[in-house]
Parts: sequence; structure tokens; C-alpha cells
Amino acid sequence: MRRAPKRSAGTRHPTVTASSIATIDELAPGRVLLGWGVGDTAVRLAGLRPARVKELESATRLVRALLDGEAVEVGAEQPARLPHARPVPIWLAAGGPRTLRMAGGVADGVFIRVGTHAANIAASIEAIRAGAAEAGRHPERVRLGAIFHTVLVDDAARALTMAKSMAAGYYEYSPMLFDRPGLKWTGADPETLKRERHVWPDFHHATDLEMSGRVVDFLPTQAADAFALRGGPAEVTRQLIDVLRAAPASFDYVVLHPIPNPSWPADGERDYTARVAREVLPAVRRALAT
Repeated sequence: MRRAPKRSAGTRHPTVTASSIATIDELAPGRVLLGWGVGDTAVRLAGLRPARVKELESATRLVRALLDGEAVEVGAEQPARLPHARPVPIWLAAGGPRTLRMAGGVADGVFIRVGTHAANIAASIEAIRAGAAEAGRHPERVRLGAIFHTVLVDDAARALTMAKSMAAGYYEYSPMLFDRPGLKWTGADPETLKRERHVWPDFHHATDLEMSGRVVDFLPTQAADAFALRGGPAEVTRQLIDVLRAAPASFDYVVLHPIPNPSWPADGERDYTARVAREVLPAVRRALAT
């Protein structure tokens, strides 16, 4: 099992992140990777703004240099150097075209976070590989991962409603992702909807995802299916197999982001993690092995 702490570039200084992840790798050598991103909801709730692409690139290069044991000028009296440097792989989570291209140029791997539609996934892989080539790297050496919001809910109507909230969350911060699937946003501006209908903090993280999904019920089923896996184990399994088979490249990691947040403590039998491990992943592995 690999451990992959996810950090937002705006919530912790890169030197602290590098030191922390190196310490974790000392405890679990070879089983750690750093997941890194611009930050959305996490930084906004702290009154900050997400990192700009150039800022994330600079932070990534700084972390990489420190993890490689290099001395780095940071404006202090002496250059910074990690006495416990570790070769931890750095993975960037990305969804926008500029971030994807940048990630291809600097990261060891990229977690694509653009939903489940084949056109968006293919365009993302193309952007990563183009960024790698521009940076003089072999495109195939940049590893790939994917993050899919997964509404593992047996009730089909409830699952569809929550999946619509996921689609709205993507549109809220990355409206360009509606273009390739041919989708249209026909409702009011997302910020207006959130304010008037009391959706907080956003459509991806609302406390009641059924309520937030009903707010955007004008979205067609195709929108829900372009940005989330949904339904019971059989439906999620079939959808995931279709998505992975349609992708123009294989993924080293696939993250099934649980929707809604799992309850805690888990019962170990019917909770999200147990059901995915028992009722989804074995069937997916069998299908992709043939």
C-alpha cells in the first residue's frame, strides 16, 4: 500500500512540505508519494486564493530540489538543504489545460481530475505529454493517474442527484470542461445559485449533496455521467471499465473519490471502502485483464 498525502501549495510553505514528506518516507520507505495541487476549497475557506500555475511550478521545483538533496536559495542567511532528503515522487493534481501542461514538464506523475468523459481525459493526457515534450522530457516517462468522483449509492435517483452536484462543481471552477462533451449550463451563475439556495461551500463539498444536486436539476443526465461514476456496485463497475477502456493510455493509479463523504467510524462491511474493495475493484481487474 502506498501512502500519498495530498497538499495544497497555498496552505503550507514548500520547504515545510518537503521536510514533512521526507520524514514520512523515512517511516515508510518507497511507499510514499506527494500529491500536490493549487488548492481550491481548502485555500478559499482559509481566506486565501489558489496558487497560480507559475507559483505551483516554482513550488514544485523547490520541493523537488530539496528532496534531491540540493542546496536551495530561499532568501535566508544560508541556502536551505534537507539533512534527511528522500527521493519521494511528486504528483500534481490538475484539471485546467495550463496546469496539465506545466505538470507534464515538472512532475513525476499527474493525477488527472477532469471527470469521466473520454474527450476531456484524452485532451488532458495530450496536454501532459505536450508539456513534457516542451520541457525536453520523454512524454511516456510522466506517469498518469486519474481521480473520479464516485457516487456509490444504490438508490439510482439519489445517485443521479448527487452526480449532478459533482458536475456543477466542475463547472463552478473549470467551466471549459463542459465544452468537449457538448454540454451547456442553462441555469443561473453558480455563485448566484449558491448564495440564493444556501449551497456551502461549493457544489463538490456541500454538506447535503442531494440538496445541492436538486439546485442544479436543470443539468441533463449526460452532465452527471460526464463528471462522476454513479449507482450501485454493478453500475459503478461497468462505468469505470468503460472509462478506463476508452482512455488513450493506462493509469498507474485510479482514485475513486467517495461521494458523499463516508461516515465514521466505518462498519467494515457496508461502508464505502469495504464495498469498493469487495464489490467493484475485483470485477474491474478481471475485465481489464482480458
